[in-house]
Amino acid sequence: MIAHTYYEEDPRVRREAEALVSRGRPVDVIALRRPGDGPDGTLNGVRIARIDVQRHQGAGLPVYLTEYLSFLVRASWSATRAHRRRRYGVVQVHSLPDFLVFAALPLKLVGVKVILDLHEAMPEFFATRFPNVRSPLVRRAVLLQERLSIAFADRVFSVNELMADRLLALGVRPDKLSIVPNAPDLSLFDPAGWPHRGFREDGPLRIVYTGALTPTYELDVTLAAVARLAADRPDLDPRLDLYGRGDSEPALRDQAATLGIADRVTFHGRVPLEEVPAAVAAADVGIAPTRLDDFTKVSLSTKVFEYGAMGKPVVASRLPLVERTFGPDTVLTYPSGDDSALAAAIVRIADDEPGRRGRVERTAARVADLGWAGEADRYAAIIDRLDRRRARAGSAQIDGPGDERR
Repeated sequence: MIAHTYYEEDPRVRREAEALVSRGRPVDVIALRRPGDGPDGTLNGVRIARIDVQRHQGAGLPVYLTEYLSFLVRASWSATRAHRRRRYGVVQVHSLPDFLVFAALPLKLVGVKVILDLHEAMPEFFATRFPNVRSPLVRRAVLLQERLSIAFADRVFSVNELMADRLLALGVRPDKLSIVPNAPDLSLFDPAGWPHRGFREDGPLRIVYTGALTPTYELDVTLAAVARLAADRPDLDPRLDLYGRGDSEPALRDQAATLGIADRVTFHGRVPLEEVPAAVAAADVGIAPTRLDDFTKVSLSTKVFEYGAMGKPVVASRLPLVERTFGPDTVLTYPSGDDSALAAAIVRIADDEPGRRGRVERTAARVADLGWAGEADRYAAIIDRLDRRRARAGSAQIDGPGDERR
């Protein structure tokens, strides 16, 4: 696997790599190197080669492009050298960026199958992340790199049906496309593994967010909602715990101070994936405040699954896939951008104990139906089918006819 990410902190990449290792398939991952980490390591049986390319957040387009290209070249060289010893059967490249798939070119030339795992829709992400870049030439280049990257790959993964429909509309063949959803690993997010916290058992209403502190997530709206709660419902004594990092953090700290709620908001920084369940277990309400735009209207935050798996009531912005996946009686939603509606949703959770319990139970049941265990078997079968050596050995086959997209 090749991924422009910190492997230890990327749940999707880790789920897929560890699923293969647990089924007897050796996996190497080429990823970014965090400060303090060595160039090589092993985690849960997955071998990691870490490339020392500085990761930037909140930088301009030329900086990001330089970073991406540097990682592409170095990852390609690392994979090519390792192939001489390891003889890979499949290379799976995780976006973003889409064009990172060309790091697998030397291996594809010698017959290794290549998967492009599209975590996001890059053109929509680009428009959201760089709204001031208005050059038609640049935007056409972003669209072109997506099409060329998809054409280069032997197989394409998408994370949900809406994104898969978008790819089909671009002309991607149905038999080339599979959906590998961002399903939660319920073995990690198991409420039985952590001390049970009664709702507001120590007095304050503890609200938790676990994820990136970037403009994609409307944490500014969340802070405004907490300020409303503090003013209108002081009896709730709201506290917000933010677990994550990102380029929005300085502005969020300033906003919290301006609103007079700095003492109610704790910035914990990024915590290891293994510690996220404990952070959720210590809270009363989990929030998934995603800003609605062309990029996020085809996305679904894994935070919703994680909070639900841990038995916490969930409040999320009203995205199409949230409503489509969970329905009206599980996750409580609010219109994106509306801090008063977000505050009202949190109050509803706090004041309606029977309704809260019912939502928690129904959300947990829905999450259990969508867990990673079953998806992992199907994912491993796809890898086996692409690996000619295993196919010749008669390994497990992919799903039955008509299930290619599922």
